[in-house]
Amino acid sequence: MASIERANGNEYEGDDAAGREPVQSELRPRQDKLDFDLAAVCRAVFTLHAKIPSDAFTAETLGVQREGNAILIRDDGIALTIGYLVTEATTVSLIDSVGEAKAAEVIGYDQATGFGLVRLREPVDAKPIPLGIASEIHTGADVTVVAGGGPNYAMAARLLSKREFAGYWEYLLDEAYFTAPLHPHWSGAALLSSAGNLVGLGSLYVQDVLPAENSPAGNMFVPTDQLAAIIDNLVEKGNTGRPARPWLGMFVTEADGALVIAGMVDSGPAARSNLRLGDNILGVEGSDVSDLSEFYRAIWERGPAGVSIRLNVLRDGRLRDISVRTADRNSYLKNMPG
Repeated sequence: MASIERANGNEYEGDDAAGREPVQSELRPRQDKLDFDLAAVCRAVFTLHAKIPSDAFTAETLGVQREGNAILIRDDGIALTIGYLVTEATTVSLIDSVGEAKAAEVIGYDQATGFGLVRLREPVDAKPIPLGIASEIHTGADVTVVAGGGPNYAMAARLLSKREFAGYWEYLLDEAYFTAPLHPHWSGAALLSSAGNLVGLGSLYVQDVLPAENSPAGNMFVPTDQLAAIIDNLVEKGNTGRPARPWLGMFVTEADGALVIAGMVDSGPAARSNLRLGDNILGVEGSDVSDLSEFYRAIWERGPAGVSIRLNVLRDGRLRDISVRTADRNSYLKNMPG
C-alpha cells in the first residue's frame, strides 16, 4: 500500500538549485516527438518549498519542511499543488526553472480530492498550463510528467491503468491514474496529455501501477477533471463550501480479506472511543463492509462531520458494536485557509 509519508521525494538528491537530481536523459521526452512546446510548459511548473510549525498536527507524519511541485494554471498567479505539501504551511516559496525563488501563499485546500492552491505574490515569466479533459486519456496513452526545474525534469511516461484508489488515511478516489516509469519528484508534478494540457496532479509513489503481480513501480495521479467544479470556491473561500466529511482519525488496512485497525491519531475520534488496535471492522451500522472503499462510503453517507457512527467490530472472537463521534479533520489543523 502506498504511504503518504514517502510522498515528498526528499530521498533523492542531485545537482539542481533545489538539490534534486534530474530525470535520466534516456527517459526525457524528445521535443520532435511532442505536439507542444516542452520548454514553455516547463516554465509553468515550479519547485515548491513549504515550512510547517513543529507543533502542527501533521508535522510528525509529513515533516516540517516539505518539497514538491506546483503548476501555474491561471493568469492571476494561481498554482495547483498536492495538498499534503502545504497543509498547515506558514511559509511557501516557488522556485522557477532558472532557480529564482518567488513568494507565494496558500489559499485553498480540499480534503476530498487532495487539491491545494497557492498564489504567487509576484509576476513570473510563464504562461499557465491549460486544463485538459482527463477522462479522454485512455489507458496505454503516452503522457509526459513534468516536475519543477526545467526540461531536464520532464519524463516520457505511459498511463498504464485507471482505477479506484483507497488510502488508509481515509482518502478515496473513484478513479486514479497510474503511470510508469517512476518519476523521482512526483509530489505535485504535472501529468500532461499529448496536447500538453494538464490532466493529472502527482500524488504518490506506488508499487502496483498495474493491479497484478510483478507490477512495475510508478506514480499515482489525481485526475484534474474535478477541479473545475471547486476551483472558484477554493480561490474565494479557501475550501469547497461543501459540508466536511465525518472523520474517524484511524488507519485501516486490508489484511487477509479483513479490515484491521492498524493505527489511530492521538486525540482523534477513534482514539477517544472504545476501539482498539487490531479490531476487525465487519460493518457500519449493521451493514457489512468488505474493503476500504465500501467502508469509507458507508461512513461518509451517514452525514456530515460530527455525526456518531456505530461500527461493528470483531475482537478476541466476540462481536461488538462501538460508537464513534466523528470530527471535521480540518478542525485539527492550523494555518489553513477558509
